Amino acid sequence: MGILAYLQRIGRALMVPVAVLPAAAILIGIGNWINGMPWGSGNIIATFLTQSGLAIIDNMAILFAIGVAYGMSKDKDGAAALSGLVGFLIITTLLSTNSYALFNGISTKQPDWEKLVPLAYAKINNQFIGILVGIISAEIYNRFNAIELHKTLAFFSGKRLVPIIVSVVMLFVSVILYFIWPMVFSVLTLFGEQIKDLGSAGAGIYGFFNRLLIPVGLHHALNSVFWFDVANVNDIPNFLGGEKTIKAGTAIIGVTGRYQAGFFPIMMFGLPGAALAMYHTAKKGNKDKTASIMLAAAFAAFFTGITEPLEFAFMFVAPVLYVIHAVLTGISLFIAATMQWISGFAFSAGFIDMMLQSQNPLAVHWYMLILQGIVFFFVYYIVFRFVIVKFNLKTPGREDDDIDNATVGTEATLTQENAAGGDLSKLAEQYLVVIGGKENLTNIDSCITRLRLNVHDTDLIDEQAAKALGAMAVIKLGKTGVQIVVGQQAEKIADQLKKLV
Repeated sequence: MGILAYLQRIGRALMVPVAVLPAAAILIGIGNWINGMPWGSGNIIATFLTQSGLAIIDNMAILFAIGVAYGMSKDKDGAAALSGLVGFLIITTLLSTNSYALFNGISTKQPDWEKLVPLAYAKINNQFIGILVGIISAEIYNRFNAIELHKTLAFFSGKRLVPIIVSVVMLFVSVILYFIWPMVFSVLTLFGEQIKDLGSAGAGIYGFFNRLLIPVGLHHALNSVFWFDVANVNDIPNFLGGEKTIKAGTAIIGVTGRYQAGFFPIMMFGLPGAALAMYHTAKKGNKDKTASIMLAAAFAAFFTGITEPLEFAFMFVAPVLYVIHAVLTGISLFIAATMQWISGFAFSAGFIDMMLQSQNPLAVHWYMLILQGIVFFFVYYIVFRFVIVKFNLKTPGREDDDIDNATVGTEATLTQENAAGGDLSKLAEQYLVVIGGKENLTNIDSCITRLRLNVHDTDLIDEQAAKALGAMAVIKLGKTGVQIVVGQQAEKIADQLKKLV
């Protein structure tokens, strides 16, 4: 497996712990709403809800260890998740401040003894360590989950053996980290501080690369650097923490959230503006079909912040539009950060998250993001419409009128109707044929909108037939990796594929 494919595996595994964040956002958001009412100050229900949400936020590091181990395991087994938990507990215990003091003869009874311990050990409980432990645990699981021991030790064979192996391996990993962790921590912190020092420009640069990496699925890895405590930025947990993180000094009003705020104008308004432009520039005979696709995608982007169905509609057929989209995203994050129009999210920058976080004490002039979004709606519409017409780009509804495309459109419509009716097993069977049969498959996975597959040979995949089944894009990654963008039923289709093979 190439380095790109491996990074993609890590990226999609990161979505497992991140998927827990909406629960925290809802609990904290409702708590903040109640607390913000004239009658709600100090309300016990508000406190109950907020503290419940913070319980998730405060333990994101351990959730990353468990989630990444589970997400990268080849059969998504609980033994891998348990191994991630075991590994994380061992490392964070052996490299804690108390353990460092014990190893170095520092008495914990003397005043200010913590100052004698390097800061790196006080920060060992972070998402970077969680991701590292998760990766190691998953690799051990994938390699040793089928090992059979002598019959006298048969109880500990197979998956039961994995947490035991992980616990031993983590002893050696802890020894290595004891010597190198301070240096690694310093490098990560320096990177995070340099990005912070760039201020609004840093937010803009991040926004540009966030969109640019979506085609190859590496944006999740980039997001973890800015959104979580990998490089000492930790934007999402600090924002969701609200009053607690303000008092702790880890959140700054008007600053925390700047790696999130600028996405709201893009996802809620900019991309729907692009959808309208693609609809208006579609050929007359294709307008009805284009309208249904664009309307559904724009609705998802506005309310939930899920933009992949819209972005993949023009990402590969009109790459210049996608680069423009990435640039405009960077500009939006720069403007929001500069003006200190701040809001945050747990899942994505859609209307639901905006409303949930509107009462967060770190949400500053969040309503201005709506005005910024209206401006971006017209910017996207005008720019996209001009470029599409000027360069005759083949965006949805503007394809060449040949027999193949007519057939594809008809088959796609029929297949989508079958999927809407719940006949996903038949759709999965059709996708199995498209990707060269089960003999060509080596691994099946999915994320929000994509099938992420490993195959023996990507040349056996019929891209045209995949699009005939309703796929928005087929992304081949070398000879053995492929992503098929199928929409929000990706996980269900992947589950059906697993049953078939």
